[in-house]
Amino acid sequence: MLFEFDSDQRLWQDTVRDVTAKECPSTLIRNIVDNGADPGPLWKVFVGLGWTELTDPEAAVELGIVLEELGRATDPTPYLATMSQFAPLAPGVAEPDQAGAAVYSGVRAHRDADGWVLHGTAAQVLDGDRADLLAVVTEAGVFVVTADKVTATRSPVFDPALHIAEVRFDQVRVEGDPRSDVDPARARHMALTGLALTTVGACQRVLDLALDHVKNRQQFGVAIGSFQAVQHRATDMHIAIERARALAYFAALTIAEDDPRRSLAASMAKAAAGECQSLVFRNGLQLFGAMGFTWENDLQFALKRARACEHLLGGAAEHRALITEEYRATLV
Repeated sequence: MLFEFDSDQRLWQDTVRDVTAKECPSTLIRNIVDNGADPGPLWKVFVGLGWTELTDPEAAVELGIVLEELGRATDPTPYLATMSQFAPLAPGVAEPDQAGAAVYSGVRAHRDADGWVLHGTAAQVLDGDRADLLAVVTEAGVFVVTADKVTATRSPVFDPALHIAEVRFDQVRVEGDPRSDVDPARARHMALTGLALTTVGACQRVLDLALDHVKNRQQFGVAIGSFQAVQHRATDMHIAIERARALAYFAALTIAEDDPRRSLAASMAKAAAGECQSLVFRNGLQLFGAMGFTWENDLQFALKRARACEHLLGGAAEHRALITEEYRATLV
């Protein structure tokens, strides 16, 4: 198992970074949040570049590179939900230009004389309000339904560029039996890894902005970045990000190589990312001072994306507990 990007992956990273810098600048995010601009054209760019075709588990690292860069850019499209949550639950179902969402809980399935029926309400569904298709995890298995069969309502959340929805299934009839070729637990590993990498990208953006600020902000005739206390905070942020990044890409590698450690690795990645965002959130704001709290400062978008990802699919404390349980199980 290699722990460094090869030349192709480094080239891929540079390419993705260049595209996001050009197509997804902070001005676009601000226009979407402030003026309700449509992120659809950006989604079409991703589709046109083939980024929505990275659905093979063996491409988990390459997909992870995209997710990290989109986290850094505060991606306003349904890419995260589609590629890291829906696609692993419904491989080969969606067309490249179709957005998807995953429903992990809140919905039950029962069978009657005519087939399967889904009912219930799922909360906190990432991009549930703008998905074309939904992969629904039930005790009977995974079903795929079209968006026109459900009622989705977007919920107000901390991150104004993120879509979180409540999705209601009112006796939704589905065709066929649940998918027998999908392991929901394994799919969840990719979902956790995707959230971890998105968090890492957002935290890196906070650090980049903070470093630029402390290099240029003057006090007592010198840049505040020359102060030891400021350097310590920036260093702590860098170390936390590098730790979280390493664990997140290790998780992606375990998925790509079908390594049995992928469950543990995914929880480790999510926990590390959550701990990272907590430190980066605090230090990033403090390095900016009062300016960090203003709406005009682009820092807010990266901070909010990182914090929002912490609350999806379990936070750091929950995943630390899961890691402990798995470790103790090996000692029995």
